[in-house]
Amino acid sequence: MWDYRRARGLRTIPPRTFDACDGPWAATPQAEKEALNVTTSKRRILVTGSVGQIGSELTPALREMYDNENVVAAGHRTPPSAELRDAGPFETVDVTDRSQFDAVLDKHEINTVYHMAAILSARGEQNPGLAWRVNIEGLVAVLEAARERGLQIFVPSSIAVFGPETPRDCAPQETVLLPTTMYGVTKVTGELLCEYYANRFDVDVRGLRYPGIISSETPPGGGTTDYAVEIFYKAIEDGRYTCFVRPDTRLPMMYMPDCIKATIDLMHVDRSRLTHHANFNVGAMSFSAEELADEIRKHMPGFACEYEPDFRQAIADSWPQALDDTAARKEWGWEPSFDLAAMTADMLTRLRERL
Repeated sequence: MWDYRRARGLRTIPPRTFDACDGPWAATPQAEKEALNVTTSKRRILVTGSVGQIGSELTPALREMYDNENVVAAGHRTPPSAELRDAGPFETVDVTDRSQFDAVLDKHEINTVYHMAAILSARGEQNPGLAWRVNIEGLVAVLEAARERGLQIFVPSSIAVFGPETPRDCAPQETVLLPTTMYGVTKVTGELLCEYYANRFDVDVRGLRYPGIISSETPPGGGTTDYAVEIFYKAIEDGRYTCFVRPDTRLPMMYMPDCIKATIDLMHVDRSRLTHHANFNVGAMSFSAEELADEIRKHMPGFACEYEPDFRQAIADSWPQALDDTAARKEWGWEPSFDLAAMTADMLTRLRERL
């Protein structure tokens, strides 16, 4: 199986047992894993939101796998990096404008869409109307195109779908979804729309409830878990960081290589294996802000971290501390490779090289 982590030169930890929540879940036996059954020449992929935190790393990974010309990057207001723009096709498109979207699909004969364009939680609270328009109207345009054209689509969800009524210690796959943010509202709505299109129109739509995503390549994009990325930059640049959540704030997190792998692996599994569609819980690690700071100090003993919670603390408090991802492990063999120690060591090494 193609391995994004090794292809990008990332170190991994050996296969082992991970704690999804309270109980250990053994890694899926290799014999039960689906081999990649994809003819690369038949894939013509569009990545919306390709300039965002996940899209900017997902796009190069897909281009490495399917060849540059078969993967079209799309963005709207944020200009792409020279590398992203020059490595393969790039289109400027407003996903809420169906005519623009259809024109790009026609021009490049697209049959697969990774719909990563979204307004995230913190920014969504500052402009709820924009969050609804981009996250819902854009999704409806993609779903309608998929229905009419038979596209396979990936639509990300988030731990933001959960709310205070969700069990905090280990959020189940099926549970109460009463979010307190507009971003969360749009993600719950999105999951329901995807479920409807899958059942009513047989659209092949898939998606993950992403936890907080930590990347060494792209800066934060306006989410509540941004502190888990900012802290590394500030540790290297200043030797200190002021965190906007309490030290005991514990949230589910995932290192970007695992995020990319989960995304691509889900799209490759045979559809007959899947019971769920666009709402898979996926876990990798859970830690508090203070535990993250302590792990950084193992590499940088002089690092200082202070805590000044702001409006994002209330958002973080409404989310669970860990996820039960048994469905993902059983249905398509999900298995993370990075824990807190391995992720921290890799982040610091990579950022030191860049900064």
